[in-house]
Amino acid sequence: QAHLVESGGGSVQAGESLTLSCVGSTYTGGTFCWAWFRQAPGKEREGVATYSSPGTGTYFKKYADSVKGRFTIFRDKGRNTLYLQMQSLTPEDTAMYYCAAVATVSPSRCGEQLSTPNFDSWGQGIQVTVSA
Repeated sequence: QAHLVESGGGSVQAGESLTLSCVGSTYTGGTFCWAWFRQAPGKEREGVATYSSPGTGTYFKKYADSVKGRFTIFRDKGRNTLYLQMQSLTPEDTAMYYCAAVATVSPSRCGEQLSTPNFDSWGQGIQVTVSA
């Protein structure tokens, strides 16, 4: 399991941008499936984006339809940090955002975890509030 800590949340106006960070202390070696999820009050948890890379210069990313074209997930392996760059934010993006990770032997299937999550490590969450 990984110990994950999110940061970068806050309150912004609609149309503005935010970048979330998730620092993870993981086991050395191996490939991980990383993800961002969010949960708004009174709503179910929603998968936002997934990321995995077998370290060959190949990246597998998948986005929820609701954020496609506005959000970008990426990872700085040297900093052991996962990012979620969010642009053109709307009030509908207001939620608690969580990062998650799980070791995987099938990085190409990481995107399946967007709808059927099976992560064993979760961050504590970070609040994002977007005002109209």
